[in-house]
Amino acid sequence: MPQFELFSELPTADAFKALYDTTGWGPTSRDAAFYQAALAGSWRARAAYAEGQLVGFVRAISDGHLHAFITEMIVRPEFQGQGVGAALLGAIIADCQAAGLSDIQLFCAKGKLAFYRRHGFVSRPDDAPGMQFKPAG
Repeated sequence: MPQFELFSELPTADAFKALYDTTGWGPTSRDAAFYQAALAGSWRARAAYAEGQLVGFVRAISDGHLHAFITEMIVRPEFQGQGVGAALLGAIIADCQAAGLSDIQLFCAKGKLAFYRRHGFVSRPDDAPGMQFKPAG
């Protein structure tokens, strides 16, 4: 199992972009400034480093009182299944709970449902699903 360390400081925009680009979630043509602006909206974050390289990251946005939403939970593919994600998720949940937040939500990436279930997340009922706005056209 690789050794890694968790930090609560935000990573650099360049490091975050490089990690984000491993997910296939967005165009790789976005520049680091785009990611810097996104990072600035974070409420809490945890970053995992191995040998100085950002290998995992989780962040939440929140009102600080009622709700928290985990917006990214990313682990480099070569570090998945090695405890990095579990450590990151546990840390961000602890941050939320320490602030008194009990409504912690996220969107689950395809194929990751079992991971989140192991860590206490449950799917919303079919008659009250999470939803996402999709403009017509």
